[in-house]
Amino acid sequence: MFTGISDSLTPTRVLLLALLLLPVPLSTLGCSVDADAEQVAGTMGGDQDEAGADGDGNNEEAVPVEIAALSRGDIEAVLRSSTNLEAESDVQVFSQAARQVTELLVEEGDRVTRGQVLLRLQDDAQRNALAKIESQLDKAEREYLRQKHLFEQELISEQLFNEASYELEQLKIAQADAQRELGYAAVVAPISGTITARLVKLGDQIQLGQHLFDIVDFDSMVARIYVPEKNLLELRPGLPARITAQSLDGRRYDATVKRIAPVVDAQSGTVKVTIGVGRQAGLRPGMYVDVELVTAIHEQALLVPKRALLYDNDQVFLYRMSGDDRVERIDVDPLLADRDNVEPRGGLADSDRIVVAGQAGLKHGALVELIGADSDDAALAQQGAGEDDEEAAL
Repeated sequence: MFTGISDSLTPTRVLLLALLLLPVPLSTLGCSVDADAEQVAGTMGGDQDEAGADGDGNNEEAVPVEIAALSRGDIEAVLRSSTNLEAESDVQVFSQAARQVTELLVEEGDRVTRGQVLLRLQDDAQRNALAKIESQLDKAEREYLRQKHLFEQELISEQLFNEASYELEQLKIAQADAQRELGYAAVVAPISGTITARLVKLGDQIQLGQHLFDIVDFDSMVARIYVPEKNLLELRPGLPARITAQSLDGRRYDATVKRIAPVVDAQSGTVKVTIGVGRQAGLRPGMYVDVELVTAIHEQALLVPKRALLYDNDQVFLYRMSGDDRVERIDVDPLLADRDNVEPRGGLADSDRIVVAGQAGLKHGALVELIGADSDDAALAQQGAGEDDEEAAL
């Protein structure tokens, strides 16, 4: 009779149903039914508790993170670039006469001043030519004075006097030419600087226009970099810069912005900035260097480690401890940034503790567990600060 429903009944329920059908007074079975009902209820309640512990009702699991306390220090806004050093004052010296080298007075590496003689050429013929012209000039000057005296006394014609004047002028021009040719025998430095190349030897027969020397003024050494036009308002002459030469074991040199180009390159969208380096030990024209142009310096700024930052499209944020075991999301608006830290525009304080590791999967209000030495130190520092506040209150 009960076959159709027996599959859906538990043994306990079958027992209860059988007892109800027996011809036994209910008063006799009352205690037993109540006991069985309580047992069934207890069993069902136990099943529900067990399901709550193993199912969706589990306790929240803490996320292990590492935190750090904020600090203060100096921070710089830096534009970085790389280029080759060059000297603005750099000249090549050429021969102005075709003669033999009779005297070589300088060598590569020698420092020279403007007008200093570098070498001398054979000049015997030029000296003789000058002496001959000067002799003729003396005679012409005497003849001119005589003709002038006679012309003033109206003893000669104006034509004879003009011829004497013309002869004197031509000899003066010839004298200037002879002096210039003689002057080509001494090759002089057009600028002050250092001889970086000597391309001639003693006794060489050089030709007109032959390359003889290279002279570089190391005091005029500069580094030219190209800065994006978006940084144009940050640039001005006199800004500090640093030059790093990797070939010199990363040694750093101080420099200064010398000039800023008045135009923007339309193709690259950059502005040429000339940084004055000058003569500094170890640096040479042509050397490849890294340039750091410092556009701003903030002293004792609040520093946020970059490893604490997270990015969501254009938003920058971090997680800050809101208590002993939970975090809150804080948006960050960087004011200045260097290689390791950023200075936030606001929203953070010196006493804040921020998550620097393990924050990738966090959400606002998440439960966290502090790990790592830095986290322990930060927690102790926070605890000590709290105790100090309590003592101050007392």
